[in-house]
Amino acid sequence: MGGGFTNRIRFPVEVVRSVREAVGEHFIIIYRLSMLDLIADGSSWEEVVTLAKAIEQAGASLINTGIGWHEARIPTIATMVPPAAFTPVTKRLKPEINIPVITSNRINTPELADRLIREGVAEMVSMARPFLADAQFAEKARIGESKAINVCIACNQACLDRVFVNKTASCLVNPRAGNETELVYQAVHHSKKIAVVGAGPAGLAFATVAAERGHQVTLFEKSDVLGGQFNLAKNIPGKEEFQHTINYFMHQLNKFQVDVRLNTAAHVDLLCDFDEVVLATGIKPRIPDIHGIDHEKVMSYVELIQQQKIPGKRVAIIGAGGIGFDVAEWLTHEHVNEHPQQFYDEWGIDIETEHRGGVKHPEISKSPRQVYLLQRKKEKHGKRLGKTTGWIHRLSLKHKQVKMLAGVEYERIDDQGLHIRIDDKVQVLEVDSIVVCAGQDELRDLFEPLKQRKQSVHLVGGAFKALELDARHAIDQACRLAALL
Repeated sequence: MGGGFTNRIRFPVEVVRSVREAVGEHFIIIYRLSMLDLIADGSSWEEVVTLAKAIEQAGASLINTGIGWHEARIPTIATMVPPAAFTPVTKRLKPEINIPVITSNRINTPELADRLIREGVAEMVSMARPFLADAQFAEKARIGESKAINVCIACNQACLDRVFVNKTASCLVNPRAGNETELVYQAVHHSKKIAVVGAGPAGLAFATVAAERGHQVTLFEKSDVLGGQFNLAKNIPGKEEFQHTINYFMHQLNKFQVDVRLNTAAHVDLLCDFDEVVLATGIKPRIPDIHGIDHEKVMSYVELIQQQKIPGKRVAIIGAGGIGFDVAEWLTHEHVNEHPQQFYDEWGIDIETEHRGGVKHPEISKSPRQVYLLQRKKEKHGKRLGKTTGWIHRLSLKHKQVKMLAGVEYERIDDQGLHIRIDDKVQVLEVDSIVVCAGQDELRDLFEPLKQRKQSVHLVGGAFKALELDARHAIDQACRLAALL
C-alpha cells in the first residue's frame, strides 16, 4: 500500500481490527510498534504517535516497544548497549494513548524492571534472553531472591549467534537453556570429594553444578579473587556486566557450601587425597617469535588491562582476534562512562525523537591514542567474531579511527617501533607501546604429574583447549562434566 502515511498504515490497522473481530473483546492483543526505526528517512515521531493511536482504535490491548529495523547499523540489544537505553521513547509515547505500553531492550534484572515501572516509564517490561540465562527468573524475583538470578550479559554468543546459523538457541551463562532434557543435574547417590583447580568461568561452573548435585567440592584459586579471565573482560568498555556472572557464581558457591580457598596454589601432594581432580587452570598468553619481543615497549594484554604496564599515545596491537578487538576498545576509550548519552552520541541516536527515524549525526569523542590493529591473515578484520556483534565491534573501532592492517609479517621490534612487511613492502610503525594478543596456550602443568600418580583428573575450559578465551565452550564443557561425575 503506497500513497500517503494514512494509506500506508491501513495494512497493520486492518490486521489488528480483523484479529479483534475474530477473537472477541476479551482476548489480549499486543502490537509491537517501531518507536525508533534507527534508519535515515524512517518514521517521524508524529507518525509513530498517529500509528499508535490508530492501532489502539483498531482494538489492540497493549503496545510493545520495537527499536530499530533489522537493517539498522546501530546496536540495540548487544552488551555495549547501556541497560534500559531505549526506554525514554516508551515513556514519551505513554501519555499519547489510553492502553498500557510495554518497554523493552536491555532490561535484565528485577530491580531495573521495577524501577522503570515505578518511574512511570511503562506498565510492563518485556524480556527474552534473561529467561534463557535463568528459567527461574520470575520466581526468584517474586520471592525476593534476585541475587540468585543468573543474569543475562547480552553477549549473544549462544543465543542469537546460533539462531542465525540455524542452531538451537542456548545461553553462555546457562548451557541447560535449549538442552533441558539432555543436560540434567541429578542428585548423586554417592558423594565424592572433588578438587577444582582454577576459579575462572569453567572452574566456577563445574564447582557449582557438582556441589549442587551433592558432591563435596573444594575450589583452589591461586589469586585473591574469583572470576579468572572474566575479571579482565569486565574492564572492557561495554562488558562491565560480566561482573553479574561472577556474582551469580559466588552466590552458588555459598549456597552449596563449596570450600573456596583463595591465594592457594594447588600442587600434586595437595590433590592426591581427592576422588576426582578437575583442572580449570586456564591459559597463558602466547608470546610470538619476533626479534625484539622482549623490548620494554612490549606488554601482554593481561599486563595492559591489569595496568601492570602503562601504554603510550601510539599503540600497535599484534593479533586481531576477539582479544585484540577488546584491547583496541580499551585503548580507545579514556574511561568507562555509564551514562547512556555517550552511547547515543557515538551511534547518532536521537533519543529525543526530533529527527526522522531517531537518527542524527554521530558525535564521536576522539580516541586518546592512535591505535593499529594488526593481523597476519589476509582477510577482513573480525571475520570470526560473533555473527550478531562483529559488525558492531568493527564499526566502533572505525569510529575511533583505529588503523586495521592485514597480511602483516612481523620483522622486528626496536627503539624506533614495530617493523612490519605487507605485500613485500617494509614499513615502520613508530609506536610507543606494543600489546601482544597473539593467541593462548593451555596451562596444564599439573595434568601429567597427577596422571603419573594414578589420580583421576580432568581438563576443562582453556586448560583443555585454548580457544580465544571462549567462555561459552568453557562453561558448557564444565557443566556437562559436572553432570556426569
